[in-house]
Amino acid sequence: MGTVVQLKNRINNSYSDLRNSVDDKLLLVEEKIKNKLSSKVELVDEMTKYHLRTGGKRLRALLTLGSAKLCGYSKGLRDINLAACVELIHAATLMHDDVIDNGEIRRGKKTLNKIWGNQSSILVGDYLLSRCFEMMVNDGDQEVLKLLSSTSSEISQGEVLQLQHKGEIDMLEETYLKIISAKTASLFAAATKVGSILANKENKIKDALQFYGKNLGLTFQIADDTLDYNSELKFFGKEIGNDFYEGKITLPIILVYQKAKLEEKKELKKFFEKKERSEGDFKKVLILIKKYNIINNCYSKAQYFIDLASNSLSIFDHSKEKEIFKNLTSFSLERTF
Repeated sequence: MGTVVQLKNRINNSYSDLRNSVDDKLLLVEEKIKNKLSSKVELVDEMTKYHLRTGGKRLRALLTLGSAKLCGYSKGLRDINLAACVELIHAATLMHDDVIDNGEIRRGKKTLNKIWGNQSSILVGDYLLSRCFEMMVNDGDQEVLKLLSSTSSEISQGEVLQLQHKGEIDMLEETYLKIISAKTASLFAAATKVGSILANKENKIKDALQFYGKNLGLTFQIADDTLDYNSELKFFGKEIGNDFYEGKITLPIILVYQKAKLEEKKELKKFFEKKERSEGDFKKVLILIKKYNIINNCYSKAQYFIDLASNSLSIFDHSKEKEIFKNLTSFSLERTF
């Protein structure tokens, strides 16, 4: 873990550098989202305003704006509109996620479904998607429309695949990667590719940025799943154990099950067969996680995708934007927010 912890300052700076490089445009993205979500239906308006107040890193919007800048897009406001689109897709999937997972807290605040119930949350998530598709149609680019609509479809299929394998303690790593590739990495990939489409770049540039985004997204999700079992990171801004209590099978559980002895496997299986898991159950899992060095194993697997993402940028000439994207490849491994 020592090497990972040492990356903290550089990684936080890489996120700040990206945000600062497009800060003026990000403000316009926020304004665009706010205007688009305004509704004459009181409940819709109330729920979307609450959602906006919960904030977020806006990483996917930043990737859209950053990739457009990397590719030399400078005229017009299409990058702002499509960055808002990408964020709306992300927000809608979070709302649907919280319903599926019975989530109660997100970003330190109560979820929409906890306050207003599942039915309203699903419908407002659908409202966000419909607003997003309006914006895509208004943009008028068939390639963008095809990319973002197919990405939305892929995310939904990833959700179903995860539901299909819920509680499957002996899940294959391959299945796990398929799930996170669809649920998380596909939208990262779309966000980065959009910038190259806006700048009318050749296919090899589009493919390189799409590949970069996909592998960045895989790294991001693996790190997020790992952090949920990393009791040593006291500065991380969320409570650990959420995935375990919700019964999600993620990479740390897959790897610990692979390495566990027969009796330990039986106990792990019992934990995930329960309707509810206790704090005592979680502590036993943490002991096994530490015993088999699972945290470092997960980070090693994430490093593979970091390398792929970083290598895909070799097609670009040296620039400040390229350096920011290159530094971002390590961003997900250690976050303090």
